[in-house]
Amino acid sequence: MSMDMQGAANRADEILDQVMGEIKPAVQWAHGPTSTGRCDVSRMRVVMTVVSEERRGSLLGVVDRFWRQSGYRIKAVNRDVDLPAIYAQTSDGFGVTLSVGGKGQAFFEVDSPCVEESEVAESTTPPNGPSYDGVYPLPRPNVRDDFWSAGAS
Repeated sequence: MSMDMQGAANRADEILDQVMGEIKPAVQWAHGPTSTGRCDVSRMRVVMTVVSEERRGSLLGVVDRFWRQSGYRIKAVNRDVDLPAIYAQTSDGFGVTLSVGGKGQAFFEVDSPCVEESEVAESTTPPNGPSYDGVYPLPRPNVRDDFWSAGAS
């Protein structure tokens, strides 16, 4: 596989677009930081929808099933009640993670394998809510949803 860092970033966006498309009803998300290493790229999406404690298992279940059906290898599952996570790997070597952080905020991250060095542009996929350009760190989840936020205080 001959790929440069921009190609890897594009592939990471594609992986993120696919998983976000499987979540019904859709959750609102914003781009997290893109980071580059010596020969790898990471893309992140931060869920801005409040996912209640009662619904976290549903979110993790949808993502776990989709990744398995897509042929991803599930490397580890953290079943922590407050900070659960799923770690998987695509057949082409990209690491994918869904982790739940403070206040139930969900983070999707894709890490590329080592590829040829190149410049990396910001993602061209528009977020499905506010972009929070120039805002760091992003705010805690602040979008209520009848399904995903059910039971959240």
